[in-house]
Order: sequence, then structure tokens, then C-alpha cells
Amino acid sequence: MILKGSQRSGAKNLADHLMNDRDNDHVTLFEVRGFVARDLHGALAEAHAISKGTKCEQFLFSLSLNPPQEILASEQDLKDAADRAEQVLGLDGQPRAIVFHEKEGRRHAHVVWSRIDAATMTAINLPHFKNRLMGLARELYLDHGWEMPDGLRRDGGKSPLNFTLSEWQQAKRLKLDPREIKQSFQDAWNRSDSAKAFKHALEDKGYFLARGDRRGFVAVDIHGEVFSVPRMLGIKTKEVKAKLGDPSAFDPADQTKQIIADKLTDHIQTYIGQVDAKHDQDMAPLAVERQRMKQAHRAERLSLKSKQRQREREETRARNARMSKGLRGLWDRVSGNRLKVQRQNEKEAWDAAMRHQRQRDELIKAQMIERRKLQADIQKLRRKHIKDRQILTRDIAQAMRMSDQIERMQDQTRQQSRSRSDLNLTL
Repeated sequence: MILKGSQRSGAKNLADHLMNDRDNDHVTLFEVRGFVARDLHGALAEAHAISKGTKCEQFLFSLSLNPPQEILASEQDLKDAADRAEQVLGLDGQPRAIVFHEKEGRRHAHVVWSRIDAATMTAINLPHFKNRLMGLARELYLDHGWEMPDGLRRDGGKSPLNFTLSEWQQAKRLKLDPREIKQSFQDAWNRSDSAKAFKHALEDKGYFLARGDRRGFVAVDIHGEVFSVPRMLGIKTKEVKAKLGDPSAFDPADQTKQIIADKLTDHIQTYIGQVDAKHDQDMAPLAVERQRMKQAHRAERLSLKSKQRQREREETRARNARMSKGLRGLWDRVSGNRLKVQRQNEKEAWDAAMRHQRQRDELIKAQMIERRKLQADIQKLRRKHIKDRQILTRDIAQAMRMSDQIERMQDQTRQQSRSRSDLNLTL
């Protein structure tokens, strides 16, 4: 599975993010270990309080564990991966919390450790943790027999889906998949042999070439978002300049934004709003079904949890009843019978815990399969919406080029009129 970790602070913000059930279908606090508090906010607040006795600012280590998209990882799979990561990182026995997230028919986990060793009141150093996590991720793929992504292969392959956080967040604001944005830039680049050709190829896709603040090449879309051309292409700035020339020949990004804003007519703005409204309308029934399914799944899990607790109480009472009291209890201690009963109780309690875990996994897997069927419909509709937006941006680019041509023709007409007037005055 893909492992992404970081040293960080911000205990409250991290707890808010991990327990956010608005953007996730289900959120489960699976484990809190080594803290007095039993909730995530309280546990991370404890880690923050302890860190005050040190000079460490990034007192937490946060790790996300993402199984392959087609895999339904069990609770034990995710816990085992967290345990192995703990050993690889050198965080053995440190206080930690594990949270499971489920969204769009997939389940992944987040683990947060305190980096502060309470015995020595020092922060545990985590050298080369990215390389260690990458090595562990490769081992997990091999151990489970999962198909390994190119980014983890040792033959030099690299996945084209590795985006930075800023790229992903920017694409999310625009309701676009980052793969769609990068592909647009790369297609325009591959079929262009000059700055002029690249400029027109980008405009066909709704992006307009401009000069950035640092005198590099950027592109501006119809919403005013600015994209770094080298970053979108995945190449160095000097390679871009070698093909496109001096960026100073292009308008600054701010001026390009103003030009775009001036050229977009009220009709086009209305068209954009209509397309967005139509997309929201198309998605509404699926969103309602997704919410209904989420609530139904939560209710099923609460019901199972309630039944498991009731059964656990009954079985615990039955096991406790085996422990004799009074003189009989004293005799059992002397004879060794009490130890036998105690061991039997411990084994049955462990078997019951494993049974409950299997029941949870079976229920969650069934629910995730059901959720994935709905997600397939959602993905199909999203692909249609992407096609709609591509057609829209193409039409807008064509309208803007027509506006440019009209303005040039008007300028030529005015210049010709002034020339004729000057000639008449001379005569």
C-alpha cells in the first residue's frame, strides 16, 4: 500500500481533519494507545502538552496508509501495516492513534504518533523516513501479491499520478481531476513546435499563455487560476524556454487575467453557470442515494456494535460465574483449578474478540462492495461532465479568438479611416 508520512504540529487541526465525517462516508477511531484520553482530540492535546516540556515544534508524526484501489483491506491488514511502519520508523511503543476512513467504496487508514519520549523528554529523530516508508510500501505490495505501481518499481518506472498537495487542491477547487489538467498541457506541448503553436494549442483547451512573476511561463484559465507550465509538463524551466523563447514577449499573468475577464461576455458567463447548474442537477439523485447509503451503513454498524457489546457482557458474566468464591474459591486456588478456569476464560475472551473483528470486516466488505456499485455510476457521470467542460472551454476559446479578430479588424478600419482623413486634409 502507498505510505505517506510527515512530521507536523497542529494537534487540533489534525484531529478535526481525521474525525471529519462530512467528506468521508464513515470515520472510525480504531485505536488509541498510550494516552489517558480515549478520544482523538484529547489524545493529541496530551501530545501537545507533553511537547511543551521540550523544544520540539513538530511533535507528531502523521502517516496515511492507502491500499490499492481494487483491494478491500481488513482491519488487521491496516493494523499490521501500522505496526510495521512503527518499527521501521523507530517509534516502537510510542503513544499512537489509528483512524479508518471510508469514501467512494474504499477504505484507508491514518496513524498519528507522538514523537516525544516521555522518559527522556526528547523528540525521537526520524532520519530518511521517506525512503524507509517507500521500502516498506514495496514490501507490503510484495507480501500481499498486489500489482506494484511504477513509482515503487526498481526498474526506473515512475507513476504519472504523483501530484503535489498544492496541485491536487487547486484541481479540486476547479472541479477538475489533476490528471485532466496535466494531460491538457502535455497534449498541447507534444503537438507544438513553437511558442505560437503551443499558445494556440493551449487556448483550444481553455488555457492562455502568459509571463509569471518570476519571468517564467505560466498559463491562465478562464477562471483566473494560474498554472506553472514547467510543473504541469513535468520538465525543467530551461527546457520550456528553449522551445518557447523569452517569456517577456508575453503579457503578464495579471494582465492576461484582465484580458480574459474583459472578453468573456455575459452570455458566456451565463452559459458557464448553466452548465454548472446542469451538472449539479445530474449529480443530485446520486448524492441523495450516497447519503442514504451512508446513513444505512452507519445504522448497520451501530446495530452490530450494540449486539456485540450485549453478547460480550453476557459472555463475560458467564465466564465470571465460573470463578468460585468463598471456601470453594480458596480450594480452587490451592488445587490449581482457578488457574485452569482463568486460562480458559482468557482464551474464550480472545476468540470472542477475533470473532467480533471478523464480523466487522465481513459487514464492512459487504457495504464497500455495495458502495462501489454506486461509485461506478458516479464516476460515469463525472466522465460525462469532464467531456462537457472540455467542449465548453473549447467553445469559449473560439469565441475569444473571434473577439480578437473582430477587434483587429476594427483597429485596421479605424487606422484606414484616419489615413484617408489625413490624406484629404493634405490635398
